Amino acid sequence: MGIQRIESVTYGVDDLDRCVRFFEDFGLALVRRTGERATFETLVGQTLHLDTVPDPSLPQPLEASPTIREVVWGVDTPERLETLVTAVAADREVVTTDDGTHHSVDETGFGLGLTLARPRELPVPEVRRPNVSGSVRRWNESLGPVGQVRPLRMCHVALNIPKEGQERAVAFYTDRLGFRATDIVKPMGTFMQCEGDDDQHNFLLCHRPDRAGVNHVSYEVPGFDDVIEGGNHMIAQGWTEARRLGRHTVGSNVFRFIHAPCGGRVEYAADMDRVDDSYGTRVHETTPPHHIWTLRSSRDTPGDPAS
Repeated sequence: MGIQRIESVTYGVDDLDRCVRFFEDFGLALVRRTGERATFETLVGQTLHLDTVPDPSLPQPLEASPTIREVVWGVDTPERLETLVTAVAADREVVTTDDGTHHSVDETGFGLGLTLARPRELPVPEVRRPNVSGSVRRWNESLGPVGQVRPLRMCHVALNIPKEGQERAVAFYTDRLGFRATDIVKPMGTFMQCEGDDDQHNFLLCHRPDRAGVNHVSYEVPGFDDVIEGGNHMIAQGWTEARRLGRHTVGSNVFRFIHAPCGGRVEYAADMDRVDDSYGTRVHETTPPHHIWTLRSSRDTPGDPAS
């Protein structure tokens, strides 16, 4: 098959304590911590690294710290990994570390890694059964709070790239690494799916007039309530929401974004479209609406007696 998933994401950060508190509040599991570095895991074993002194072998950051430094993709077999590494190495240096990860850069200059995927079996999530007249699925069972939200996995990464050279940046991933474009939004960016996953997108390159940097990393949670309660918890802990609760147009997932002290934003996401090869590549000449809906309330109106 090829690339199966995001294996790890590394950020260069300034305030490690603040970043650790953020991701503990967000619901990831802290597995290692030193004075300079912290590592978190998702439930399926993907890793998030926070470094105050990033490895000097990483490429220079494309924007001021804190920001993303590297995305490592997990590959299913040693044979396919070798093929992908050879494709990357055709015109750039690839450095292999003792853990078997191959490090390089993409066309924009973002750190790129390839390694064998190390998936952990996902515990069966507790998905709430909905009730609707004509399709009752929950009897004699009252609901309570979700509690601490635990993201299942990193489901996609979104990076900002300069508009100039966008075609070359996308082609690096599609031609060399086996990604396929699922939705091409000509004024905005390209949504891509890796070979071993069925999410509508695992990777998004967003065109910006003149800059590159992190946009967001998205984490799948079991359902709608987790998105809402997770965001509510983050706000209660003092973190800042970046977008109102809503449902995307491309991908259809429910979302809630939080500004992250490691750079960019993180997203709680649920109910993403799943697509196979028959979905093809959908080309949009104009940019679709960002969302199907977002939360609105009369309480938002200044001076309104309900506010």
